[in-house]
Amino acid sequence: MSDAASLSFDSLSGTYVKVSTPAPYVAMVELSRGPVNAFHELSLLTCISSFWTELGEVFDRISQEPTVRAVVLASALPKLFSAGIDLTALSSLLGESHDPARRALQLRKHILGFQECISAIERCPYPVIVATHGIAYGLSIDIIAACDVRYAASNVGFAIKEVDVGIAADIGTLARLPKIAGNHSMLNELAYTGRNFGAAEAERMGLVSRVVDGGRDEVLAAALELAKLIAEKSPVAVVGTKHLLLHARDHSVRENLEYTAVWNSAMLQTQDLTDAVKAAQKKEKPKFRPLGSKL
Repeated sequence: MSDAASLSFDSLSGTYVKVSTPAPYVAMVELSRGPVNAFHELSLLTCISSFWTELGEVFDRISQEPTVRAVVLASALPKLFSAGIDLTALSSLLGESHDPARRALQLRKHILGFQECISAIERCPYPVIVATHGIAYGLSIDIIAACDVRYAASNVGFAIKEVDVGIAADIGTLARLPKIAGNHSMLNELAYTGRNFGAAEAERMGLVSRVVDGGRDEVLAAALELAKLIAEKSPVAVVGTKHLLLHARDHSVRENLEYTAVWNSAMLQTQDLTDAVKAAQKKEKPKFRPLGSKL
């Protein structure tokens, strides 16, 4: 699709994960499984995929859509983001085998698959801005930590709840938060105790970059404004920036500088650079072409 006004990402939706197009080049992903967006296992009766599987599938579809430039992730429910994992799903984790080794292998496969679904958010080549409000417990933190920019409504309540159900968080919270949080002492306290913490503590720790007064509507509006601003930029530059930021997180400074040199030796040849310079000379806002065919 070349006409931005005609873009629609609705077809990327699943049963509980809805996708819409609130602005040109912006995909809005909404969690919509009432009453509390609890993440459940595969239903054998309805053949509906697990909530987390569907979330991963939706983000993988978005990743293949070359006309997306920014993504906003939010809850469709007015009172909360997500209560985390459905406790009934935890009862099925022990597997069928009575042999500890075989049961461990089954569990490992299950956990890795679960991790892969949530990591689809981070794998998405486009910036993902999450807007949280109300309750955001347990698995919510795993999801939030996989996003690029995190906004919170002033009414949000977070909790790393896994310790309260007898497990260590294993889907991304403990892997990503130490690389996000600027206050490791606070992070450790919250992970060890499972206690609730609000928007102010989340901002102080570095989990969120902005607190918006109000609830869902207010924080979602702020996230959408940011997404629209990002969508005006060169998609080549933005995709490259996210890729290089993630590389920098997991590599040394020297390794990242060398990698960036190789990356930009190709990306500096983009037409977007010429278009941006010409627009600046004319004192106009540049218009950039979509990335092209399916990625």
